[in-house]
Amino acid sequence: MNQTWNQQIIKKENKMLVLETVKANTPLSRANVAQLTGLNKGTVSSLVSELIEEDFIHESGPGESSGGRRPVMLLFNRRAGYTLSIDLGVGYIWGLLTDLTGDIVLEERIHFQKKEFNAVLPKLIEFITKLHAAAPTSTYGIIGIGIGVPGVVSKQGEVLLAPNLDWKRIQLKQVLENYFSTPVIIENEANAGAYGEMKFGSGQTANHMIYASIGNGIGMGLILNGELYSGLHGFAGEIGHMTIDNDGIACRCGNVGCWERYASEQALIEKAIQLEIISPNELAPFDRLIEYASNGDHSTIHLFENIAEYIGMGLTNCINIFNPELVIIGNQFIRAERWIRPVIEKYIQKHTIGFHQEELKIQFAEPKFHSSAVGMAAFTIEAFFHNQNQSNGHN
Repeated sequence: MNQTWNQQIIKKENKMLVLETVKANTPLSRANVAQLTGLNKGTVSSLVSELIEEDFIHESGPGESSGGRRPVMLLFNRRAGYTLSIDLGVGYIWGLLTDLTGDIVLEERIHFQKKEFNAVLPKLIEFITKLHAAAPTSTYGIIGIGIGVPGVVSKQGEVLLAPNLDWKRIQLKQVLENYFSTPVIIENEANAGAYGEMKFGSGQTANHMIYASIGNGIGMGLILNGELYSGLHGFAGEIGHMTIDNDGIACRCGNVGCWERYASEQALIEKAIQLEIISPNELAPFDRLIEYASNGDHSTIHLFENIAEYIGMGLTNCINIFNPELVIIGNQFIRAERWIRPVIEKYIQKHTIGFHQEELKIQFAEPKFHSSAVGMAAFTIEAFFHNQNQSNGHN
């Protein structure tokens, strides 16, 4: 009994190894797969046949030959299924339809005004339904829905606290799984951003990385030794609630003097209203401030630079604690890079312990990359293949 069970486990592991090898090196021959995996040709041939039957691998025309018959090439079928991957922000929903390699097939964005859960849920369901309907026909259809949320998320997919959305104890995974009958993954958006950058973005070669999501609030995703660090209960990275002023501004989390009250979009807009740069009734205040700064308005540029000092302060603390090789700044503030980058870099240079600056790179996320949504695609794809392997596919 044990021997049979062990053989099944080994077969599953080998099958996943073959699939990952084809996925990472497509196109390649069966002989190449055997070389790269160390498995014998008979095992490779048998597992490849199963994967072809399950529609994860396709055969294509013959490839290059070093002599003798030209080999049939194997291709990973990236369009065997699709993910719905969403960045749920404060006032917006950004969604991607991706294939099984995380490549974006379609993207959509909507804005919303009312933040309470009962107002957001119908919009979220309608948004997901539209993206779902736009997916091309495929063997596995929509393999899962992944949603990055700006707040504390339990491992069971409950949003315990999202202060900037005024959400508490929201069973988001359960609600959406019941509605769509599709696997749902809920994760903190900064963790998703870090994972997206590590898997598909600028952090692919970094083993020690901080991803700072600076939008309405501030979150941090942390890659340590090439792994996403999530802490005991999965709550790590709430760095926006690091205290930088004991007698400071009250925060929605219940604390005072939190970093995000000085260094976020929310802080920028409040200051801009105080200085009468924009009116309190401005519908898209951040967009307006970007527009003013782009047109050379000195008071707006100075305001961005002032906020950048505080961003630099918090990042310096993180760098001194974690000693990363790469810091990626993501979310809304990437749009202000030209005004804030020099100030942030100067602050870090001045206040970070010298040894920490060796081989340290500061980067801004690529505007078209959508770190958080792409990270949710990576989580969803991995969960799908893990479950597929556990259930032995169609066999």
